[in-house]
Amino acid sequence: MRTFPLRLLDGYRGFRGRAAQKGSYQHARLADEGQKPDTLVVACCDSRVTPELIFSADPGSLFVQRNVANLVPPYTTDGRNLSIAAALEFAVNGLQVRHIVVLGHARCGGIRAFVEGAGEAGPLSPDDFIGTWMSWLDRDPIDHVCADPDDHDSYRAVEEEGIRQSIANLKSFSCVRDRLDRGELTVHGAWFDIARGELWVMDGPTGEFHWTDGVEFR
Repeated sequence: MRTFPLRLLDGYRGFRGRAAQKGSYQHARLADEGQKPDTLVVACCDSRVTPELIFSADPGSLFVQRNVANLVPPYTTDGRNLSIAAALEFAVNGLQVRHIVVLGHARCGGIRAFVEGAGEAGPLSPDDFIGTWMSWLDRDPIDHVCADPDDHDSYRAVEEEGIRQSIANLKSFSCVRDRLDRGELTVHGAWFDIARGELWVMDGPTGEFHWTDGVEFR
């Protein structure tokens, strides 16, 4: 208890205080009724990108799977990528979600690592887990956008291409493909600009991203 981060304990007390002010504890109902989210969000581990905050989502309304660079690798039978596969299986077959959103974002460290490689310092560990994970991306389409280390817009093109590839890989899973064919599931892509608070949504037929509204925060 003494070593538990005090900032987290203070945050928890604030959480309990807000519940007391409302006169009810929402999670008690969720505990009894179970979760019934209608959307699976595949998001990045980046601490600056919180799907529940971005979408003003109440507890129980989003099923979120987070990983480095919000990747969905293609379906395999060799036992790799069990975390994303298990989350996808449960969301689609168990929870019967109606939507899957692959949510990418600006300034993604995983994308930068993929583009630049390990650099002079080398990988973060001898195992190079990040490099191995990011190798699921197909480099050929990404080489065409030619990311410039000093150009955020160039990196954005790679981030958007990663979203497109993840959406294509989603369709390699039979549980997703079957429900798509029956019109019971829709797959979406979105990109979040951390600095401006802008959400850009992908147009399915063209793969282009469009800003959702004209509200600027700065």
